[in-house]
Amino acid sequence: MSAESIFTPGLVAAQQPNWPDKNALNEAVETLKKLPPLVFAGECDDLKERIARAQEGKAFWLQGGDCAETFAAATADSIRNRIKTILQMAAVLQYFASLPVIKVGRMAGQFAKPRSKDDETRGDVTLPAYRGDAVNDIEFTERARTPDPKRLVQVYNTSSATLNLVRAFTQGGFADLRRVHEWNKGFVSDPRFSVRYEQMAAEIGRALDFMTSAGVNPESFKTVDFYSSHEALILEYEKALTRIDSRTENPYDVSGHFIWIGERTRQLNGAHMDFASKIHNPIGIKLGPKTAPSDVLELAKKLNPTNEPGRLTFITRMGAKEIRQKLPAIVEEVKKADLKVLWVCDPMHGNTYEAPSGYKTRNFDDVLDEVRGFFEVHKKAGTHPGGIHIELTGDDVTECVGGGEKISETDLASRYETACDPRLNHTQSLELAFLVAEMLRDR
Repeated sequence: MSAESIFTPGLVAAQQPNWPDKNALNEAVETLKKLPPLVFAGECDDLKERIARAQEGKAFWLQGGDCAETFAAATADSIRNRIKTILQMAAVLQYFASLPVIKVGRMAGQFAKPRSKDDETRGDVTLPAYRGDAVNDIEFTERARTPDPKRLVQVYNTSSATLNLVRAFTQGGFADLRRVHEWNKGFVSDPRFSVRYEQMAAEIGRALDFMTSAGVNPESFKTVDFYSSHEALILEYEKALTRIDSRTENPYDVSGHFIWIGERTRQLNGAHMDFASKIHNPIGIKLGPKTAPSDVLELAKKLNPTNEPGRLTFITRMGAKEIRQKLPAIVEEVKKADLKVLWVCDPMHGNTYEAPSGYKTRNFDDVLDEVRGFFEVHKKAGTHPGGIHIELTGDDVTECVGGGEKISETDLASRYETACDPRLNHTQSLELAFLVAEMLRDR
């Protein structure tokens, strides 16, 4: 069985680039088909098992990284800072939740983004919209904005280099829990943050000191498992990297461990859903405020007809103003049907607005409030708030307003670096982790 033969031909694929050179596209696809896998099927299965535990409330999901990766930002420093931020967040969550934290990066594949319009107009000039470095360049010129399929091969090469570095950082001592705690101590020593953070960090320190004094030095302190994820958007890329597993004869998308389908591409009879239904990776689906309870049942039937534990994750992105009104009915419908689903909160995408200066931004208080609403809904329903999905960077950017740093709308221009949507900076991300830790403790 070939990987190509499993997908239904002729289905409509939303949000795809208009590739002008079909021969170049075919060449890129054929090159990708011959390249080694970026991840392995066994790793995807391991992640699925961990998700199954999180569905039962025995683990917590932490997914974070860039809105849209760029080739230029795939540097050692940038990758290290993102990993560092996620590890810091995970240490806080794990200690206070007394749960294993599944660490997942929006990394090594998140190079494409859906757009509301195919074109962008500036003055008298109209050019194709920027769809991420996988497709074209953000520079507003005809040459830069013309979709170039050679970029798909560059996505593979950049993702491969990123994963190599991620594995080195997470397995080579950089991720040692004791080092991570020292990083957190640096955060809480900042006078801008309250005493409660210092108390939390002190508790972790005392626990580590106790284990050290007792002669406990487990190997699990020294390394962590770290998984890659991205939105499965450009189907030529995803299909070209689908392989048949030699152990099971099942197809896997080896471009990443976990892939998700966004709101704009989850048409039940569309090509993206057909693709996701055929591969054996764990799958995520984004759910916005317009999602009807009946929609989730159809999605689950399509993607997980056998109700396999760990297979399906629902990532809710309702917005702070909508989550308490819209999510309860959806959760109750899933609960009534006894579906095996991991519930994850994306508090970023439903809270974007444009500041008077023209910059897209998000308010930290709205992000926090959506997470709080997510926990409230699940507590009332008796279900598990299984994780969070955050757009973040390890750098000191000024893209989201608020937080302990009190970034204002007038501050946005000072370090606004995202190629697409605004991200929490390192300090805001860690602050959020402490606040979520309090919610987990009270759940």
